[in-house]
Amino acid sequence: MDKVPELCRVEDALSILVGKWKPIILLHLLQKGTQRFSELKRSMPGITQKMLTKQLRELEEEDIIERVVYPQVPPKVEYSMTEYGRSLEPILEAMHEWGTKHTIHKQAKLDQQTS
Repeated sequence: MDKVPELCRVEDALSILVGKWKPIILLHLLQKGTQRFSELKRSMPGITQKMLTKQLRELEEEDIIERVVYPQVPPKVEYSMTEYGRSLEPILEAMHEWGTKHTIHKQAKLDQQTS
């Protein structure tokens, strides 16, 4: 990696992705495609309605996801990944793989210490 530390943009990227719920929201939209608010909420039983709304708005502001409101009663709102947001897929996949390997590594280290 031939990058100048003073010009590092990792912090910029993380500021968009950091949080307990944003990566999970993004993975749901990447894997399942367009989803209604209620579908996303059901997929993440631990998230509050307020937090889901906040996270979705932040991702929409960054042009990562798109929100479409249909003029009907009751209102129908759908969320999907933007083309730009889809560029995060390999990053999220790499982070998922690394997280899995790290969990295995930590467990192996713990097992060594206790045996």
